[in-house]
Formats: sequence, C-alpha cells, structure tokens
Amino acid sequence: MPKLKSNRGAAKRFRRTATGFKCGKVNRRHLLTAKSSKRKRQLRVGLMVRDEDRGRVEQMLPYDV
Repeated sequence: MPKLKSNRGAAKRFRRTATGFKCGKVNRRHLLTAKSSKRKRQLRVGLMVRDEDRGRVEQMLPYDV
C-alpha cells in the first residue's frame, strides 16, 4: 500500500504532542499597534486542538510531523 501524503498546510499549522495537537492563534501578524497589550499577551499562548476537530487533523497528518 502506498504512503499517504500529509496536508502541507496543516503540517505548518499543527504540531503533534503526547495528548493531541498544538496550534497557534490568529490575529498576531500585523497591525499590532492598534491592539491592546492585554490582547497581544493573550495571543502569545498556544492552544490545543479541540476534541471535535482532532479526527480531522489526524486525517490530514497521518504521520508524526
């Protein structure tokens, strides 16, 4: 059976951890002067992919990335 291809867009956005997948947050790329310090500080922290979406991410990344 041939190897499965990873979704390259998903590979750049998600990282597999022991308990699931880690992802970043949006809105932290530009126009940062208009955002408050509190908002920028809270955007630094990464998130875990929710359980409802985990199956979809696993399908896009069949192998450890």
